[in-house]
Amino acid sequence: MISKSIFRQYDIRGIVEEQLTKENTKLIGYYLGLTIQEKTKVKNPYIIVAYDIRKHSTMLFEALISGLNLAGCKILNIGLVATGVNYFASYQEFEIDGKKIKPQASIMITGSHNAKQYNGFKITIENQPYFADDLIKLYEKIKKNENIKIDDKHNFIEVDAKTLYIDYMCKQFKELKGLKEKFVIDCGNGMADTVITKIFDKLNLNYKALYTTPNGDFPNHHPDPSNEKNLHDLKSHLKDDCHYGFAYDGDADRIAVLTQKHNIKGDTLALLFSKTMKNPVIIGEVTYSQNVFDEINTYGTTIMDKTGYSNLRLKLKELNADLAAEVSGHIFFNDRYYGYDDAIYATFRVLELIKSGMNIDKEIEKLPKIYTSSNIEIQIKEDKKFLLMSKIEEALKRLNRDFPIIKNICKVDGLRINFEYGWALVRASNTNPILVTKYEASTYATAKTYQNSLEKLIQKEIDELNSTAS
Repeated sequence: MISKSIFRQYDIRGIVEEQLTKENTKLIGYYLGLTIQEKTKVKNPYIIVAYDIRKHSTMLFEALISGLNLAGCKILNIGLVATGVNYFASYQEFEIDGKKIKPQASIMITGSHNAKQYNGFKITIENQPYFADDLIKLYEKIKKNENIKIDDKHNFIEVDAKTLYIDYMCKQFKELKGLKEKFVIDCGNGMADTVITKIFDKLNLNYKALYTTPNGDFPNHHPDPSNEKNLHDLKSHLKDDCHYGFAYDGDADRIAVLTQKHNIKGDTLALLFSKTMKNPVIIGEVTYSQNVFDEINTYGTTIMDKTGYSNLRLKLKELNADLAAEVSGHIFFNDRYYGYDDAIYATFRVLELIKSGMNIDKEIEKLPKIYTSSNIEIQIKEDKKFLLMSKIEEALKRLNRDFPIIKNICKVDGLRINFEYGWALVRASNTNPILVTKYEASTYATAKTYQNSLEKLIQKEIDELNSTAS
C-alpha cells in the first residue's frame, strides 16, 4: 500500500520501511518514468539520478531505477552528490555512445534536513520542479495500479558530474584564488564535502572544515542549520582572525552564513547580494523583514511570493528575475547561474562580497532597528488547518476596537497583516499539521502586542472549531 502522506507539497518524503518501501519506490519510479515520457514527449528519456549518504539511499536508488528501467527510461547515475550537483548535471551535456546527450529530468534521493530515518525524492522535469498538484496526480496513478509486479533491474550509465561541477566553480570564481580571509565551514556530515573542499583547495582558500565526512548517522549534530543549537560548534571557531562561517543542511541546498556578530538569514543575504547587481529584481517570500523589501526598493524591485523552494524557483524563471531567496537559506541565483538553490554556489557568492571589500556587518547594521520574532508554530489537525485559516480571515473582518488597527492584509501566502508599526503573519504549513506565525515591529513591546492580539483571535477560532467537532 502506498500512502498519500509521502506526496508532500515540494517533494516525496517519508520514513523508510514504514512509508517509503522498496516496493512502493519501484512503483514511484515506474509511473514517474511514464510521466516524464508523457511530459517531454521523449520515448526513452535520459534521467539524472543521484543520492545522499543516508543508510537506505542505495536501496532506494536500486528500487527507483528498477521502475524507471521498466518504463523505458535511461538512467545517468552521478552517484553520491549534493543536490546542487544533481541540478547542475541536468543542465549539462554528456557523451553517451559517441553522442551528446542532454538529460530530460533529474531525481535526487535525499531526506534533506530531516532525521536519519527519513528519505525521499526531489524531482525536476526539463529543469522545472515537479511538485504540488503534479505529485498528487502521480500518487493517484500509482494508487489505481499499485498491484503490478516490478522486477529488479539495475541498469544505468555512470557519468561524472562532480568533475564538471568542480571545474565550473573554479572557472567561475577564479578571481577568489588566494583569498586570505579566513573562514570556517560545517558540513554536518552531509553532502557538501562531496565537492566543496576540492574547490577550496584548487582556489587556495584559507579555511577550516568541520564534519566533512558524509555519514548518514549524522554523529556530530543534526544537519539543519536553521536550528541555532546545530551551529554551536561553528560559532566556537568564529574568533580572532576567523570572521565568517558557513553551515549546510544534509543535501547542501540550504545555507547558514555567520559572522562574529550576526547569523545572517536568507532575506538579509538577498539584500547583500542585490547590492552587487544593476537594477536588481529580487523575489522574496512572505516571512521577509519589511526592512529588506524597503531597502532593495530604493535601487531595485522586489516581488513578494509564496514560501517554498519550488514556488520560488518557478517564479524566478517566470519573471526572469535576478535572485530569489527563502529566509530559511534556500538561495536561487538567476544572475550568472542556473536559477536553482545551491548552498555551495552561494558560499562563493558570499566570498565574492568579502573580496570586494564589503563590510557585511556594517551593511546589516545600516538597516533600521526592528524586532522580528522567529517562526512560532501552532499545532492543528491536518484536515483542519485550512478551514482554520478561513475562519481567521473572516474573524479579521469583524474586529472590535481591542485589536490593533490594520492597514491592509496581503494574501499571497496565508495572511500577512500590516499594521502601522509592523506586521503579523499567519499561514498554514504546506508540509506539517501546523499554522506558522511570525511578528515584526519597530519595538519588541509592539511586536508582542501584535502577537498577543493575533494569538487570542486564533485561539478563539480553534476553540470554536473544537466545540463544533465535539
